[in-house]
Amino acid sequence: MASPATTRRDVLLNWQMGTGFGWGLLGVNLFGQWVHDPDLRPLMGFPIDPGLLNAIDPLRKLHLSPAVEVSNAHLRTLGPCDLSICLDAIQIDGMGNDFLSPAMRRSKLMIGRPVFETSAIDFARDRLARYDLLLSASRWSAGLLESATGRRAEVIHEGVDVATFCPGPRSGWMDPHRFYVFCGGKIEFRKAQDLVLLAFARFSARHADATLVTAWQSPWPHLAEGFQGRLAAPVRRAGGGLMDVKGWVAANGMDADRVLDLGHVPNVLLPLVLREMHVALQPSRAEACTNLAVKEAMACGIPVIAARNTGMLDVLTDENSIALRHQSPVLGPPGVGTEGWGESDIEEMLEALEFVYRHRDAAVTLGAAGREWLLDNGRTWPGHAAKLKSWLIEQAAVH
Repeated sequence: MASPATTRRDVLLNWQMGTGFGWGLLGVNLFGQWVHDPDLRPLMGFPIDPGLLNAIDPLRKLHLSPAVEVSNAHLRTLGPCDLSICLDAIQIDGMGNDFLSPAMRRSKLMIGRPVFETSAIDFARDRLARYDLLLSASRWSAGLLESATGRRAEVIHEGVDVATFCPGPRSGWMDPHRFYVFCGGKIEFRKAQDLVLLAFARFSARHADATLVTAWQSPWPHLAEGFQGRLAAPVRRAGGGLMDVKGWVAANGMDADRVLDLGHVPNVLLPLVLREMHVALQPSRAEACTNLAVKEAMACGIPVIAARNTGMLDVLTDENSIALRHQSPVLGPPGVGTEGWGESDIEEMLEALEFVYRHRDAAVTLGAAGREWLLDNGRTWPGHAAKLKSWLIEQAAVH
């Protein structure tokens, strides 16, 4: 029998909800999974912009809207952040590389969830001392946390929306005689778009039908400006909040006509893009969690070529993807620790692209296996929410 609504336990998800970045999507999907949960009441630690609901489908918008109003109203009752007040809630603080909470509140059960790419985290022990428990999204980051703090972090892998991201026929709008390579993720050293361009330049020189499709724009273009990596010329801004991807390609002596820059793509529309693709190429030098772009492609049944390092060790196998296993040590930007990072080998990337190009039926089979792996291993948002709920209830009972 379901618990009475009055006994629902508040869970304060202390980060910003949104549909254009990883943390935001985690918030949207956890919040949505728990809206009608009999035991947990989801609340966000930051105001939810009702306008963001326009970026999801109307049915889900109707599902979420009442709970969004409740969360925003609850936040107004709390007033300014005040550590002298202890909320009757489970609080999960989302943090980045600096391990600083986005909003200083205090609840009966405090859980720190840092998502970080740097391995230089000597400061972690002090900054995480206020938390009763630690939560991680990959075994790699959990291992670094334990080494730095002497404390175990629970690993609960993030999911993907397999209802939205699912296989389907190509639209017929795209040129059926072209071979489409997809790459997603904001432009930065860690995501290794420089390696993608180097590999694609050589691949497209062999195959006149090859086209690279990029979803590299982000809400923070200033963070990407000037990135160069192993290329000769850096990327520049184009104005209007966009990076000049095609100009970057041309500045590095490549044919910009072979690249399609999608601009800003609402997450809900990405499946329509992915289903047109022949392969996804994601050679990240590091992933704190498990690359959302990789899982979205896998969920659509698209074969994936990705770097087997850091958080991706928890996803990639020889059965569900083409894992780039030749990973050289990485010398990262100043102040960034790169223990466990990996530099993918261009030749191995070319071999992987050639395999998909020459063996289309085998690639389709590999893509289908990737989706099945996600389903079999619970790497969905319902699976993530269920595992997290079970752990939270268990921990709340003993703290």
